[in-house]
Amino acid sequence: MTGPPAIETSDLAKQYGDKTAVAGVDLSVDTGEVYGFLGPNGAGKTTTMRLLTGLSTPTSGEASVAGESVDDRRRLVSRIGYLPETPPLYDEFTAREQFDYVADLRDIPSATADERIDAWLERFDLADDAGRRIDSYSKGMRRKTAFVQSVLHEPDVLFLDEPTSGLDPRAARRIRECIDEFAEDGTTIFLSTHILPVVEAVADTVGVLFDGRLVAEGTPSELAERAETGAGGTLEDAFLAVTDGVDDAAGSDG
Repeated sequence: MTGPPAIETSDLAKQYGDKTAVAGVDLSVDTGEVYGFLGPNGAGKTTTMRLLTGLSTPTSGEASVAGESVDDRRRLVSRIGYLPETPPLYDEFTAREQFDYVADLRDIPSATADERIDAWLERFDLADDAGRRIDSYSKGMRRKTAFVQSVLHEPDVLFLDEPTSGLDPRAARRIRECIDEFAEDGTTIFLSTHILPVVEAVADTVGVLFDGRLVAEGTPSELAERAETGAGGTLEDAFLAVTDGVDDAAGSDG
């Protein structure tokens, strides 16, 4: 892709008291790229995503998304979609009420919103349950509802945190298909998940975060080749080799 990166950071850092959550991360993600963001629990992935979506303020460094500084959330919010691991849903709403509410917040024209909502309800097998309160939904139904609300306004950059968690194989496949379709249409996807086969299937580039630092980056095949198992390695092998190696190095330094 030509033009400026869709996501760009320079020495991005976040400190909570004496604890470093993100330590000088440099990222450059092209428009239309699917970027897989991996790391063990506590590595700083969610904090990084909160920084990139304007929900948290960096301690130092700079970041821009879709050409907007993350310091200007008012301008940023219309350009991005965000599916957090624990999505904001109103249990007393029905799914359709939730989508209507989001469409109104996003200033989507009523006719356009109705058309998009109907299409997404059908695609994720929610049409028959659209009039039920969300508090009666299963975890998978809630996850599908949250995904739809994050993409309803057709954002330029989409941040997904564990998008297939709790989904059955059919729904998980539809999420992967959506990711591929969005990327083909020029949407940039920043994907964080522990389900490595999903990353292998859809990601153009993978970054591995460990202890707040970006310790490896490359295509899934490039990272797999770095695994100790050699050319027959998988992304899982690479992830374990990279994070174990960093852990061991840190331990040897005392």
